[in-house]
Amino acid sequence: MTIRKSVEFYQNGFIDVSDGHKLYYELYGNPKGIPVLFLHGGPGAGFGDKDKQFFDENRYNVIFFDQRGASKSTPFGSIVNNTTQDCVEDIQKILDHLNFGKVYVFGGSWGSTLALVYAIHHPERVSGLILRGIWLANKYGLDHYIGGGIKEFFPEVWERFVKLVPQGEKPVDYYLEKMLSDDTSISDKFAYEWAYYEMSFYTINKMADPDESLKTFSFKSLAILEAHYIKNNCFLTEDFIIDNCDKIKDIKTAIVQGRYDFICPPVQAFRLNAALNNSKLNIVNSGHSAADEETKKALISELERITS
Repeated sequence: MTIRKSVEFYQNGFIDVSDGHKLYYELYGNPKGIPVLFLHGGPGAGFGDKDKQFFDENRYNVIFFDQRGASKSTPFGSIVNNTTQDCVEDIQKILDHLNFGKVYVFGGSWGSTLALVYAIHHPERVSGLILRGIWLANKYGLDHYIGGGIKEFFPEVWERFVKLVPQGEKPVDYYLEKMLSDDTSISDKFAYEWAYYEMSFYTINKMADPDESLKTFSFKSLAILEAHYIKNNCFLTEDFIIDNCDKIKDIKTAIVQGRYDFICPPVQAFRLNAALNNSKLNIVNSGHSAADEETKKALISELERITS
């Protein structure tokens, strides 16, 4: 299938959701096309034109939006009234505001978490799920990503990340405190280091440069909101998603998982797939990034299959 390269939206603006938050959105593709909701990762990364590469603009009608505090949404980087439950309600408001009924939900990493939690709460609005890099927001995942599991594979990256943290302090709490500092030089430094940590093992592309990657998206909102959500266990009880899979077990689901995903280990994707009745698990020779070639190919193919 040939996908046109235009990244122009046909409608954009802000939606006032609640608690002073205004979410930036764009509608992309064919207004009469198959309705898709895109959920970006992070939390806090925001969406970009690069995220439109998966969607044939003649076939799909796609909602892109920046979640609370992310990228172009306001207030920028705000952790006030910013929880998973708030995000779920925001999706409802966005769909209603834009007159979308049921949608296919496309999300990766944290976007897969939010997609699953939204589907659990509102299965009647979900036609299907296209998920990448499964993040179940459980203790296993949190311990792996920010509790030292990464040092088994990238000891030098872990050392750079924790050397800024005084002995006895929890890295997540300490980084978040510094990122919320009124001193911009301090907040910027710690936000950069947090995002640098993630970008250091984001892709299997050996030519990838974390410093260059950080120029391509809103890394400061990602850093602040990731730390905020991780500190609060993503505002979910332990294994909330797996424990509630019975509510979504028959929704048509595609899972694309990088074999060498160091952020969201493949075992999580296997657990999710085993808990669902109508899912297909695709293990690809990739890392975490949706731009890794095998992941990109699989996402485009699975999106077409799911929506056919």
